[in-house]
Amino acid sequence: MPDYTGSRTLLGIAAVAMSCLVACAQTGERKRYAPAPAEAATVPQQGPVGTPMAAAEAPEARSREAVRVREDAPLRYVVQRGDTLWDLSKRFLLEPWQWPEIWYVNDQIANPHLIYPGDVLTLIWRDGRPMVLREDLREDLNLERLSPRVRELPLEAAIPTIPIEAIRDFLRRVRVVTAEDLRRAPYVLGFADPRLVVGAGSEVYVRNLPVAERYQYDAVRIGNRYVDPDSGEFLGWEAIPVADMQVRRYGEPATAMVARSYREMRAGDRLLEPEPEDFSTHFYPRPAAADLVARIISVFDGVSQIGQYQVVTLSRGADDGLEVGHVLDVFQSGRRTRDPYSGVHTPLPEVFAGRVMVFKRQARVSFALVVDAEREIHLFDRVRGPQPAGG
Repeated sequence: MPDYTGSRTLLGIAAVAMSCLVACAQTGERKRYAPAPAEAATVPQQGPVGTPMAAAEAPEARSREAVRVREDAPLRYVVQRGDTLWDLSKRFLLEPWQWPEIWYVNDQIANPHLIYPGDVLTLIWRDGRPMVLREDLREDLNLERLSPRVRELPLEAAIPTIPIEAIRDFLRRVRVVTAEDLRRAPYVLGFADPRLVVGAGSEVYVRNLPVAERYQYDAVRIGNRYVDPDSGEFLGWEAIPVADMQVRRYGEPATAMVARSYREMRAGDRLLEPEPEDFSTHFYPRPAAADLVARIISVFDGVSQIGQYQVVTLSRGADDGLEVGHVLDVFQSGRRTRDPYSGVHTPLPEVFAGRVMVFKRQARVSFALVVDAEREIHLFDRVRGPQPAGG
């Protein structure tokens, strides 16, 4: 007789997982996503530059979903200056976040994950699977041992994953801080010469500055209060960069000088320790988990309608499993229409509006760039990991 033991076990696991999901949905509890060990081994991770990603070397182990190549995908493409990795992905694939599954990585080449202007990319099929590789590697595919090739090209010359000019201003250390961070932070008391516009070279007086702990600070202005729209949980305060500060004299009050100014300083602006410069332009786009759901809770520069290449803040972060490079679909949410006969305002289904890619994350929120916008995107629209084909 057939052995149904394995089937019963799988059904039991599925039932337990479904009951947990239902419970979270009913209680509105903030869901903390953590991939199972088997999944974690197959998700490509960003590593040091030039270090091969294990998942990129074995794409068939990462996803069971079929890679869908565009009908008009080029068989040969010369990378142009100004291209981004997302641009290239869209040239070849219907789902650009599947790029790691078709990019052939040769770990015998210095910086194997980087693509440079002038590189010639070719689309081929191997064992029934599409594959994109640099043209100079085609001859190596049938060799048991690949020959080393070293490029004498600077890292900065490689094409970025997303257009850096779209996030350059944002990268001036915009971040989210906790209420405790604000309680302990020194603040601007006043100015040495209040008759002048406070800019680079101006001296300001600072209260509650710890003596001799450091001499460089970021002056920030407190912006939006971030709250999870689904659970009501407080996520932190937006900290908007105002200036780079250097301490001149410690005391109460202390004296500091504005080294670089981003906007006019005001009394009450806070001083925070500078964040480490850990941003990289070189990472792979890849899908966030299909069950990871978040909301857009803010947009950089405060516009109400969000389009392509604008920066948004998401209500999920590193604690929820979001990583740099994760791609999520955006859906217009909360839409209603008035029934012409009853007059009742009826909710409408969510509509796909575009895609965002995470480029910076913190514990409880993350920052993403709108890489595609098919419709208008708004505050509080829902984002979630791309669904498998047919899902």
